[in-house]
Amino acid sequence: MNAPAEIFIVDDEPGLRSMIEDYLGMQGFKVSGAESGAELDLLMTLKTPDLILLDINMPGESGLSIVRRLRGTAERMGVIMLTANADETSKLVALGHGADDYLIKPFEVRELLARVRSVLRRVPPRPLEAQRPRRSLSLGRFRLDLEGKRLLDAAGEDIEISSMEYELLEAFARHPHQVLTRERLCELAHGRPLGEADRSVDIRIARLRKKLEADPSKPELFKTIRGEGYMFEPIPGCN
Repeated sequence: MNAPAEIFIVDDEPGLRSMIEDYLGMQGFKVSGAESGAELDLLMTLKTPDLILLDINMPGESGLSIVRRLRGTAERMGVIMLTANADETSKLVALGHGADDYLIKPFEVRELLARVRSVLRRVPPRPLEAQRPRRSLSLGRFRLDLEGKRLLDAAGEDIEISSMEYELLEAFARHPHQVLTRERLCELAHGRPLGEADRSVDIRIARLRKKLEADPSKPELFKTIRGEGYMFEPIPGCN
């Protein structure tokens, strides 16, 4: 049986990202979200996707710049551009930069699904080795070993964490700079809903803060967003 296709959605609208993640996830795809080109680059240290849904107009690096940069690499993946620009010139420019398809916002999710499946049929399957997760992911002062399911410090020494702490940390690493509710974190990390009185996510985050934060009382990595949830902020340049 083939592994489910890996899809990245890169868009600075969190509501749209969440909707696409949920819908395509229910269709059997593995979906991860990013709000910028920088976050996409971080996700791609984890693995190479089969398809990227890419917004054209975003703060910072534009979608056109990103697709041009992606097409300059040896990696082959499908790219569908998402934009509110309905004029023919914008479509031709996007296709000229290397996009496989172009979808105008707002769109019906069933049309998105049809476009996704169509592009995936045209994209050559990647070798099995390319479909495996990259060996590790940089987390500022730390490194997450994705194959060994270990957390390493800057010297390469193991930091003791439980399997459920690892799952929670990987969920954060796949969704950096995004506000995640306790319920969403439980679904991403452990694949199950969170009970009303279940405080396990809060307890594990407190433990991760004690192990990884320079000052657990003033967290920089795992930030509490009052009334909403938590956000993971990897600190660059610390390795």
